Amino acid sequence: MNVIYIQIGSNIGDRISYINKSMQQIEDKLGKISNSSKIYESSPWGHINQGKFLNSVIKVESDLDAFKSLKLLQEIEKNLGRKRIQKWGERCIDLDILFFNNQIIDSKNLTVPHPYIQDRNFVLIPLNEIASSFYHPTLKKDIFALLNDCTDKEEVSIYEI
Repeated sequence: MNVIYIQIGSNIGDRISYINKSMQQIEDKLGKISNSSKIYESSPWGHINQGKFLNSVIKVESDLDAFKSLKLLQEIEKNLGRKRIQKWGERCIDLDILFFNNQIIDSKNLTVPHPYIQDRNFVLIPLNEIASSFYHPTLKKDIFALLNDCTDKEEVSIYEI
C-alpha cells in the first residue's frame, strides 16, 4: 500500500465544493483518504492578481504507483473543469502530489517530493497538521522543522465555513 500526501487548492468558483468533489473522486478512484487537514485560506502564490486560495492536504492510501496516481489526479482536475492556461494562475482545482511514500522521483512529468514544499506556508501549515513528523527524503528534515525554517511571510488562516 502506497501513502500519498496530496495538496488540494482552489481559488475560483465554489471553492469548497471543488475541494469536496475532488476529495470524493480521490476516494472513489485513487484510494482511501486516511487523514485530512482543515481547510486554510491564503493569498495567491506566484501571480498575485487573483482571488485567495483555499487549501487542504490529505493523506491517501493507494495501490496505484506514482505515475498512475498523477494521471488519475489530472483526470479528476479535468473532470472538475480545470483549464491549464497560466502557470500559477487561477484555477478551480489544483491537485499536487507532495510525497509518494519516501520515494524521490525526478521525471519530465513528475517531481516528488514536490519541489516547493519548503517554500510555501499554505502547504506546510496543513501538512504539519496531519504529518508533522514526516521526514522529507531530500531535505532531511521533518515537516515541523521545515515549517519553522520557512521564510514565507504570506498569511495562512483556517477557513471558517
